[in-house]
Amino acid sequence: MQTIFNHRSIRKYKSDAIPADTLRRIIEAANRASNTGNMQLVSVVATTKDDLKKALAPAHFNQKMITEAPLVLTFCADVNRMNKWCDLRNAKHGFMNMQTLYTATIDATIAAQNAALEAEHLGLGICYLGTTTYNARQIVEVLNLPKGVMPVTTITVGYPADMPELTERLPVEAILHMEQYKDFCDETITSLYAEREQMESNKQFCRENNKENLAQVFAEIRYTKENNEYFSKELMDVLRLQGFIE
Repeated sequence: MQTIFNHRSIRKYKSDAIPADTLRRIIEAANRASNTGNMQLVSVVATTKDDLKKALAPAHFNQKMITEAPLVLTFCADVNRMNKWCDLRNAKHGFMNMQTLYTATIDATIAAQNAALEAEHLGLGICYLGTTTYNARQIVEVLNLPKGVMPVTTITVGYPADMPELTERLPVEAILHMEQYKDFCDETITSLYAEREQMESNKQFCRENNKENLAQVFAEIRYTKENNEYFSKELMDVLRLQGFIE
C-alpha cells in the first residue's frame, strides 16, 4: 500500500544498470497479472541497448528519459503467440479482431501496472509514456513487432536521480459512482476541480500558456482536437498494418 500511495513519475535517472535478476523479478510480477481467460495475450519488450533506445526516442517525442533510463519496457497486446500455438495444435482460431485486441490491451495494461509496482517496491522509479499509441508505427518498426502484436504502453525504469513531489489527484468522489453512474451537474464539476484549479503551479500553467483556466490548457494546448484526430487516424492505420482491422 505504501508503494501505491507514494507513487510519483520519475523522469530523471541514475546511469546505474538494472541487474538481470531485478529485471526478471519485475517481469515475473507482470506475468502474474490478472488476464482474460488465462490466455496471457501479452508480451514485453525490454530495451537496454543505447542504439535501440535512441531509435525509440522519436516515437516518444524525444523525451530524454527514453535514452537516459537504463531500461525501457514496451508492453504489447500479443495475439501472434496464441495464433501460432493454435496453428501447431490444429485449433481453429479467430483472434485477429477488435474484441480480442481490446481484452489483450486491458491485459497488457494490468501487466504493466504489476511491473511498475514491483519496480517501485525494489527501489526503482518508473514513468508511464502515453506516447506509445501516438506513434505506434515507429515502435512497431524499431521493435520488429510482427502482425498480431500491438504496442499498448511503455514505462521507463531506473534508479531515481531525484524525487519529485506527489502529483495532485482529483478527489475520490470524482471517480466513484455507487451502484449506477450518476452524471455530473455544473456545481459538482466545479467542486471536484476546485482544488486543482486553485493550485499555484496550475495557475502558473495558465499564465504561461496565456489561457483563462486549466481546462483550456488541457483541451487547447496539451491535447488538442487536431492532434487527437491526427493520432487517431495514425493508430487506425497501424491496427490495419498489424492485422486487427481491415
